[in-house]
Amino acid sequence: MFISPAWAQTAGGGSGDFIVSLLPLVLIFIVFWFLLIRPQQKKMREHQQMVAALKKGDQVVTAGGIVGKVVRAEEGADTIAVEIAPNVRVEVVRSTITDVLNKPVGANVNQPTGAIPGASQSGGFLARLFSKK
Repeated sequence: MFISPAWAQTAGGGSGDFIVSLLPLVLIFIVFWFLLIRPQQKKMREHQQMVAALKKGDQVVTAGGIVGKVVRAEEGADTIAVEIAPNVRVEVVRSTITDVLNKPVGANVNQPTGAIPGASQSGGFLARLFSKK
């Protein structure tokens, strides 16, 4: 007939091409690891330590926005008792505590009250620009 078969060329060693094409995916995964996964794991670890360190008398905020004082926190228990008003106590799951309001005093020893974290105490251009005088 008038049509002749067209045969495809045989592929030469394609293993180098596979590694080169896989390299961008590996780089994207590494970027995701350092920008998303690793910080989230660190934040989760800090939250678990905060929840484990809850003690009687701590001012806490729950995930629902309720502010109260811990009146019972037993070691190893999944729940704690929080007093949200005089003689009003609720039982909440430890993991729903999002923040402890009375931080340890030693956290900001050298920083005066009302100071901006990370700002230089000597002033600087931005401090002079935005200072209230």
